[in-house]
Amino acid sequence: MIDMNIPTLDLKAQYLTIKQEIDQKVLEVISTQRFILGPEVEALEKELADYCGTKHAVGVSSGSDALLASLMAFEVGEGDGVITTPFTFFATAGAITRLKARPVFCDIDRESCNLSPDRLTELLEGKAEKQGDTTVKGIIPIHLYGQCAEMKPIMELARKYDLFVLEDGAQAVGSEYIMPEGPRKACSIGDAGMLSFFPSKNLSCFGDGGMILTGNGEMAEKLKVLRIHGSKNKYFYEIIGGNFRLDALQAGILRVKLRHLEEWLEKRRERASYYDQRFRESGLVEEKFVLPPGPLYRNSGLKNYHTYHQYVVRVKNRDDLQTYLKNKGVSTAIYYPLPLHLQKCFAYLGYTEGDFPESERAAREVLALPIYPELTTEQQDYIISAIQEFYTH
Repeated sequence: MIDMNIPTLDLKAQYLTIKQEIDQKVLEVISTQRFILGPEVEALEKELADYCGTKHAVGVSSGSDALLASLMAFEVGEGDGVITTPFTFFATAGAITRLKARPVFCDIDRESCNLSPDRLTELLEGKAEKQGDTTVKGIIPIHLYGQCAEMKPIMELARKYDLFVLEDGAQAVGSEYIMPEGPRKACSIGDAGMLSFFPSKNLSCFGDGGMILTGNGEMAEKLKVLRIHGSKNKYFYEIIGGNFRLDALQAGILRVKLRHLEEWLEKRRERASYYDQRFRESGLVEEKFVLPPGPLYRNSGLKNYHTYHQYVVRVKNRDDLQTYLKNKGVSTAIYYPLPLHLQKCFAYLGYTEGDFPESERAAREVLALPIYPELTTEQQDYIISAIQEFYTH
């Protein structure tokens, strides 16, 4: 093989495909000299609410702030518990703890790496160990890697126990799930949902940005107050909020990219399917060296059954493979190398190794391979061949 240099994500390649549209929009926003909130943000909010199938959308400064502001709107505070998984990015549990509430961890499903409804049932029924004496107020299911969590049983449990549901859709804009009433997009099923527009996301801006989606008009109005320090009228404060505003430049860029999102998602699925096919042909799956991701809803009739924010395989000798691929010019990533319950900052929660075996196992095995719309078949063949070479030589 001739050595290649393949990044995990190629944002320059994406920019070149829409450069004229982006540059025009940036100049348009600059010419108005309106940079904080304003018409661009309002237009993006309407377009994303329509796209996601919600009544309201509130633009905020980042995905992390979307989580924080949402929990503030739900009036989460000291003494409250919020259930989420330990196999996620820090921001989810970080937002809970910043409000002096307690993350209550629940293990994941092995195939999807999303919140396990069975483990959630055990937790809410009091059968799980080490849940503490915290009064649980809500649930944050994470739609990890671009695939929705099992929202039907999660919503049923939430209603049974009178808990709010905040969907963490940071990695899953556009992904779909079938509820009893029909197909629904991520962030339109729970009481609220949040998106991140960090540069690595499928719908990304040129910096930080986020969005909160909800069908509750009162919550949307409260969020608009919270994002401006708690002020409805300038210099008069009804509640304590924060500086959570989305700026107009980022909103304008996102409006351009949103027009291309469905096409990009389709190309990601095409590349994921090609990986699946090549892995089957390689013999690595049968030998259990590599297990491709399990798209649970592939045969459900949903178009966006998985949006492949990441194409994550489970592999043997993960760290050695990652080093080998790096030496071959293939960049990879580990999402995530240490579950949150074992992080030093959460030691006070009292969890120990072995408490969440599926999360711990995933942390040892998962590896994200390059996937993006501009990734070529030749590049994918090179990656597969390098992996095959590692396991067979």
